[in-house]
Amino acid sequence: MSVLLWVIVPYLCLATFVVGHFWRYRYDKFGWTTRSSQLYEDRLLRLGSPLFHFGMLGVVGGHVIGLLIPESWTDALGISTETYHLVAIVGGLIAGVMALVGLVILVYRRRTVGPVFSATTTMDKVMYAFLAAAIALGMWNTIAGSILSVGGHYDYREGVSVWYRSFLAFNPQPDLMADAPLGFQLHALVAFGLFALWPFTRLVHVFSAPVGYLTRPYIVYRSRDEALGTHRDRRGWERVE
Repeated sequence: MSVLLWVIVPYLCLATFVVGHFWRYRYDKFGWTTRSSQLYEDRLLRLGSPLFHFGMLGVVGGHVIGLLIPESWTDALGISTETYHLVAIVGGLIAGVMALVGLVILVYRRRTVGPVFSATTTMDKVMYAFLAAAIALGMWNTIAGSILSVGGHYDYREGVSVWYRSFLAFNPQPDLMADAPLGFQLHALVAFGLFALWPFTRLVHVFSAPVGYLTRPYIVYRSRDEALGTHRDRRGWERVE
């Protein structure tokens, strides 16, 4: 069971993540979009979207630091274990609350605004469910494991983080995750499920950037009005005959 849950399933999800994005880009370029619904409603969107996106930036950044940076590195920098965990708890809770509140607002908007709800697909609903579960479980692990010490103190840097780095190095150590508390195990499984779904949802827009805007030519505007007026043209906006 340990090999199935912490070796086979994660690698299947990782393969689906990579191959799925290649397939999506190859055969569904026009579907590679956020499928924006801002045209239907923007009041709730202006509140929920920044909260969710900035919160998720903090969540992802915290995971990168916590999972990829070994404890020996922070020790070498003179960062004590207590300081590290304090920053991780405070920063993680702030980012998690922002992301969760933003997600709740976005889901509420999608459910209560008719045109937005009509544009919601089944895959959107599944994506929101996995996102909510992953964020909620992550916050529970932070509160229960680090603050309340439910089930005893567990240092994820000596277990989950080591397993994650061994997984990325293609030398997985499943026993490390098998010994982790249930909350961390559920969080990891939900996260891998989200990664497997990722290529088939609107989340693909994370890997899009308007790089072409930097090199595209200027847009030249021409007036169709023959009565051009008497005011002077601004510099750089001379009329083209």
